[in-house]
Amino acid sequence: MFRPTRAALTVSVAALALLTVGAVFGLREPAQPGPRAVSVLPVDQRAKAIERAQQRLRTLPGDYRTWAELGSAYVEQARITADPSRYPLAEAALRRSLAVKGNPDALTGLGALANARHDFAAAKAFAQQALRANAFDAYAYGVLADAETQLGNAQSATTAVQNMLDLRPGLAAYARGSYDLEQRGRLAEAESMMRRALTAATDPADIAFCRNQLGDLAWFRGNVAEASAQYAAGLAIDPAYQPLLRGRARIAAANAQFDAAVTDAAAVATRTPTPETLMEYAEYLRLAGRPAEATHQLTLAEAAHKLFEANGGRDDLTAAQLALARGQVPEAVAAAQSEWRRRPFAEVADILAHTLHKAGRDAEALTFAQKAVTQNPDNAAYAFHLAQIHLALGHRPEARALLTKVRALNPHFSATDAPIAAQALTELEAQP
Repeated sequence: MFRPTRAALTVSVAALALLTVGAVFGLREPAQPGPRAVSVLPVDQRAKAIERAQQRLRTLPGDYRTWAELGSAYVEQARITADPSRYPLAEAALRRSLAVKGNPDALTGLGALANARHDFAAAKAFAQQALRANAFDAYAYGVLADAETQLGNAQSATTAVQNMLDLRPGLAAYARGSYDLEQRGRLAEAESMMRRALTAATDPADIAFCRNQLGDLAWFRGNVAEASAQYAAGLAIDPAYQPLLRGRARIAAANAQFDAAVTDAAAVATRTPTPETLMEYAEYLRLAGRPAEATHQLTLAEAAHKLFEANGGRDDLTAAQLALARGQVPEAVAAAQSEWRRRPFAEVADILAHTLHKAGRDAEALTFAQKAVTQNPDNAAYAFHLAQIHLALGHRPEARALLTKVRALNPHFSATDAPIAAQALTELEAQP
């Protein structure tokens, strides 16, 4: 449980219990795990900030602080534009800062870069080094929390977030708390924490971020009307905030409005062509009856994944999902197993279980599916995958209980899988 912070608004101890963000390097975006960046400058302003830093460094090449700022700005630019070619530039600037003078800002920046590249063990090490240099660095605790979350160290992540709250309560810390609560299935408390973040937000981009997170939380609870209202409110504040369009596309697909879903997904994939956004676009195209176009988007997703890896990233989870989408089940299993060895996180356990199920290895899959549901008990997709495995093993009572839970949690959880779950439950309920 998070203890109340010195400057935090009064809130129940239960509601202050945990944390993570959707914006400081990737919350609900598997392409960039850990919180995405809050307080985001628009793309043009970020580019101008980078240009100003470059100009200053031409005159003052020994300004280690500006080198650190430049490196961190490149990391953020890569996130906003979905362009991992910024990562080598970020690393060069941050290491130049350290070469001029050892400093915690550069170490924290390298930690953030490592998180963005999905090297969470390195991110943890950099954050710990930064904290040894400055034990009061709230941002280093944020980087540490992001890394510990993805490494499956839930209690260590919570401790890091609590330290961040103590040192610098505000949007970034509240957002991390909300995500941590969400991961534990405490969605009502996660929403309460995210509303604290919304109260702290002033910039349109920050408000849009909070609205998107509130929309996602409503969606995960199966409250489609509330989710739609939150996405609409966010778009009214910042029409350029892409994740809101992803949320709107998800709702359209749930209502079988596949052309509308395709339109929004296309806009997102065009502006931020990550493997995840391209795979989502491909799914909606397939549901809309456009398989050739869907296949093309998967090809683009594979290219985006290769670009990420070419610039120092590693993401075997996405490799597994791409292999599954192509029907390459053995390759999907191998990639998911590789990712699990690096980070025993709930999402990885779920994908590994699903790939093993597709491979007909349900006895092995069961262990990982149970791990995913144990870590995040109110995730409808995880519960559905566990139900599928129980069905394959002939465990009908267990499957029926899980599918009943899925219906209660969010009967719209996936435009592809929700109808399958509903049909399976109907058939189980019809049997004595």
